[in-house]
Amino acid sequence: MNQKLVLVLGGDRSGKSQFAVTMASRRSSRVLFVATAEPGDEEMHQRILAHKRSRPVQWRTLEAPTDIGIRLAKEIKNEEVVIVDCLGLLVSNLLCKATDFTQTDKIDVSKAQKLVDDEIKQLLKAVSQIDARFVIVSNEVGMGLVPDNKLGRIYRDLLGGVNQKVAAKADEVYLLVAGLPWKLKG
Repeated sequence: MNQKLVLVLGGDRSGKSQFAVTMASRRSSRVLFVATAEPGDEEMHQRILAHKRSRPVQWRTLEAPTDIGIRLAKEIKNEEVVIVDCLGLLVSNLLCKATDFTQTDKIDVSKAQKLVDDEIKQLLKAVSQIDARFVIVSNEVGMGLVPDNKLGRIYRDLLGGVNQKVAAKADEVYLLVAGLPWKLKG
């Protein structure tokens, strides 16, 4: 199989996950869906269930809130397509590891940056070594307002950097707006 990396960007509720699912479905029935979301509350639990219901039942799911590249290297089987959904939640998960929520503004930015850099390096290594097509979903954060708090600004900066790194390596990049894909690269 020709290895290919596709990055699907968009704002919240823009249709990026469904676009990725449709793209993968057209390619193969052997799909591994890598989910980065964690059910921290009931609303998130319901969102995760809705996402699961929207995917074909024969697909395998790997729940990996972090360490995606390492987990993929160990757990990939005969899948031809791997969807990673999404980098926005992945970066959030890593940022939480570098934040002391018991103290206001106690964010170790250097630690967060290192965690994110290491994670993306491992993910891109897995992409280069695994014979599968990768469809990676992420939130576009460069079109909104500047967050009014430090944690939000750090998150935006980290995810913006991740999106740039992955887009540079991607063969194709799409931006979803109101459910409509715009091909930006490839």
